[in-house]
Amino acid sequence: MKLPEFDSDEMIEFLTRLLNIPSPTGFTDRAIALCEESLSQLPDVSLHRTNKGALVVTIPGESDAPWRALTAHVDTLGAMVKEVKSNGRLKLSKLGGFAWNTVEGEGVTVFTRSGDVVRGSLLVTKPSAHVHGQDVSKTERKDDTMEVRLDARTTNADETRELGINVGDFVAFDPRVEVNNGFVRSRHLDDKACVANIIYAAKALADAGLKPKVTTVLHISNYEEVGHGAAAGIPPQVTELVSVDMAAVGEGQASDEFHATLCVKDSGGPYHYGLSQRMRELAEQYEIPHKVDIYPYYGSDGEAFWRAGGDVAVALIGPGVDASHNYERTHTEALNATTQWCLAYLLN
Repeated sequence: MKLPEFDSDEMIEFLTRLLNIPSPTGFTDRAIALCEESLSQLPDVSLHRTNKGALVVTIPGESDAPWRALTAHVDTLGAMVKEVKSNGRLKLSKLGGFAWNTVEGEGVTVFTRSGDVVRGSLLVTKPSAHVHGQDVSKTERKDDTMEVRLDARTTNADETRELGINVGDFVAFDPRVEVNNGFVRSRHLDDKACVANIIYAAKALADAGLKPKVTTVLHISNYEEVGHGAAAGIPPQVTELVSVDMAAVGEGQASDEFHATLCVKDSGGPYHYGLSQRMRELAEQYEIPHKVDIYPYYGSDGEAFWRAGGDVAVALIGPGVDASHNYERTHTEALNATTQWCLAYLLN
């Protein structure tokens, strides 16, 4: 069977919208709502949100044999206000695993409890070469040496609190999305790229008047970056789970920005051999551009479900993303290949 067509340009437009919605872990309602709006248009699906805020979509299949699931996460790296400093600036606490130097100089948005937003920039505490000389390059980037400079007239803690800012407010880093020559460059492609992949695979299937081979669940998780995203919310009828998450590109890796990748092992050990081999065979059968790789510093929602006691087979696929947990980049060829791979899995 030939795979159904999908509108790649429309998928990139959706991805751009999703990337531009701030959704650091714990603050994902707006991003989940966009996914919910898109998936609710599919025929015959049922949707619900879990108690912790993930989106679960069930698509009836040709058979109600043991179910399958695809999962991707909409939460991203970000921060929370740890302290309003005496100089009116903010000390942050990280959400997710990233190095401070990868977000230094980035624009940020602070979300206050009242719903107001305040813009600012993340800087090292000694940022000026004209004032601090060599200290600018010598200062270690860590929690105590990074601060948010707010775009507001504030020079002390009281003035900052008068803006409505306080400990526990969420802080999002600007994505800076650009699409150039087929490349998509943005923060937070991990894992919003893969959310777009599974949504557009499901849409392509529906547009072609087809159903999955078996009843299939799409699970959009919202706590992956802190390790427990898909630990709950996968229905008990599911016997195999494909986690769709970015492939790590860099020195020593087989992955690149132009292929989808099957990860056979990461920091949590090997994935399910049988399901991984079946995914590989599907890629070969449908001539989907793909690689096979191992990621030494990586974990997925599939493993989160395993650690929570999930008795399912798990495989991991995703598009190659350069500079992961930094200012990331991928290519539409990798995004298209991953969507095709999801389609092949849904149909076979």
